[in-house]
Amino acid sequence: MDVTASAIALILITLVAGTVNGALGYGFSSITVPVALLFYTNRVLNPALVWVEVVLNTYVLWVNRASVPHVWRRVVPMILGLAPGVVLGTLLLHRVQPAWLKLATFIALLPLILLQAAGFRRPIRDERRVGLVFGGGLGVLYSVTTISGPPLAVMLSNQGFTKQDFRAGLGLVRLAESTFTAVAYYFAGMFSTESAGLLPYILPSLVVGIPLGVRIIRQVRPETFRRVCMSFDAWVVGYGISTLLRQLHLIETNAAFSVLAAVALIDIWLLYRFFRHQPLGAIATGPQPAPQTQ
Repeated sequence: MDVTASAIALILITLVAGTVNGALGYGFSSITVPVALLFYTNRVLNPALVWVEVVLNTYVLWVNRASVPHVWRRVVPMILGLAPGVVLGTLLLHRVQPAWLKLATFIALLPLILLQAAGFRRPIRDERRVGLVFGGGLGVLYSVTTISGPPLAVMLSNQGFTKQDFRAGLGLVRLAESTFTAVAYYFAGMFSTESAGLLPYILPSLVVGIPLGVRIIRQVRPETFRRVCMSFDAWVVGYGISTLLRQLHLIETNAAFSVLAAVALIDIWLLYRFFRHQPLGAIATGPQPAPQTQ
């Protein structure tokens, strides 16, 4: 097996992402995609990640199956909205030029990452109607990026889901979207030997990373761990946007990196605000609130 620099990067980032997923029960795609897109196009990366996501989401749902009867009615509108969104997203992925698609992906991810880092919450009253529309948008985002965690986390957290109900609802929606997307990719002819060739680099990282994450989270407060991961994602996405602005000749000079500088300043402020409000001893240990996902 010829291990290139891009393959080494994929091994390392999926090891980190697998560790995050093992620690928090979510976060694989949100950590993997921003970095991996610097080396691979969405059309090559996404089909490989979708199969991994189907397995991971099945595992999350199985672990939290006791809470499924409490939440399935509330998430059905989202699941119904997913199908048309996945079809539209797959068409976009199949037809839009890769560099522009990367830029659109990063631009869509950045505010979601920063909102989650800021702990944004705003409850929604008409849950069923909004859930249907929200599911459509989620389907487009997931089928284009294989990421849906940040907006889904905001939605479920805002609606007052308890920790276990949150995880069960998350498992239901994400298993549905990854399964729908796998089917859409199949009919669009997007599964290729090039995509399948990424799996030997990804799977061993998961085998090592998930148990490692389970051990790490016993020593670190989950919310602190999650916040550091969001900080990492924000900087990577900021760098990706700046680089693509130059590659696409939208900004010819180093002024393109003002995007990265702005993201860095915002994230440093959010980190300062987060750690300033942590009580003594809470960073290392503490209660585990209903999680947000990535």
